[in-house]
Amino acid sequence: MTLVDSPGGEPGDTESFADRFGHCRPNDPRPLYLQIQGMIREAIKSGALTPSSGIPAERDLAVDYGVSRITIRKSLEDLVEEGLLIRRRGAGTFVAGRVEKMFAKLSSFSEDMAARGRVPSTQWLSRSTGSVNPEESLALGLSPGSPVFRFHRVRLADDEPMALEFSTIAGGCIESIDDVGHSLYEALERTGHRPVRALQRLRAVPFGAQHAKLLGVDTGQPGLFIERRGFLADGRVVEFTRSYYRGDAYDFVAEL
Repeated sequence: MTLVDSPGGEPGDTESFADRFGHCRPNDPRPLYLQIQGMIREAIKSGALTPSSGIPAERDLAVDYGVSRITIRKSLEDLVEEGLLIRRRGAGTFVAGRVEKMFAKLSSFSEDMAARGRVPSTQWLSRSTGSVNPEESLALGLSPGSPVFRFHRVRLADDEPMALEFSTIAGGCIESIDDVGHSLYEALERTGHRPVRALQRLRAVPFGAQHAKLLGVDTGQPGLFIERRGFLADGRVVEFTRSYYRGDAYDFVAEL
């Protein structure tokens, strides 16, 4: 059994996982699951296991360490709860690649990912035009019947789903829904309507079945919900965005 080095499942080393990261010690008073858990945690923190590295299947680890699958499952479950590992349906268990997002900095998802050397992309759920609804009217300060653009997207980094974004833009800030590619802020900047400041509200939420499926996580997994209103220099609200970020992938940081 070899260590899986990539999400694609290609073996990258002839050594076993235990050979690389340590075997259980008979004289260690800790339970076996804590010993294995400690070795994996240390490998992640030291950088020996890098973000998105695959962890071998439970049955392979059980054979490797000479323990039951229940012991391995307990070791991994605690690390998933800590946010150090993530499980992807049908793919396996991987080292989490957390992103630090500056909460006080107004930047787009594409800009955040590019700054970290990751490739941003978009999976479109829908894009449409219409009349403002009551919630949007209140958030954007628009009169009933005012036109708006709506953009609903899954945001990905290196082809991995990271967030859901549901944005409403006041009419007249862009010419067409087709003007928006990967970055909404780039499209707004081209017309001189990029927000210069924003009011954001954040709270923790459990993902419902639909959102969890889109993000490739389990139903009920914790996430972060952010509601943002973006303002122009003259005080007009141009953007109303509701985003759902994976809790296992993001740390929000604020400098005070």
